[in-house]
Amino acid sequence: MNLNWYDTLNKPPFTPPSYVFAPAWIALYILILASFIIFLRVKTPHSKTAGYVLFSIQILLNFLWSPAFFQWQNMELAFVILLLLLIFLAATISAFYKVSKLSAYLLIPYFLWVCFAGYLNYGFMVMN
Repeated sequence: MNLNWYDTLNKPPFTPPSYVFAPAWIALYILILASFIIFLRVKTPHSKTAGYVLFSIQILLNFLWSPAFFQWQNMELAFVILLLLLIFLAATISAFYKVSKLSAYLLIPYFLWVCFAGYLNYGFMVMN
């Protein structure tokens, strides 16, 4: 990742210091993993297919955002990826909720963080 480029950007209000991002994402990935493991293990008469598909799509979008923003330095593409991520993450939470409320609830901090990331991404677009 090109953090030198990032450091030169005008930052929107409430941008956390860079050192906050790694621990925040570690905590979020632990919650995401716990949510998925619970979803996998729950016995249910409901189909889990939608949950698997939606989870896969949102995690792919999650992993695409960093290269779009930092490597390709394409804030607009990164913002579109975030919007799609929010849509698929909301759908994932809904699908998980039908199988396990706990697995859905564990994704809420991730959803809120992605909303905040969307605010930051949009702020970077406007200010740079």
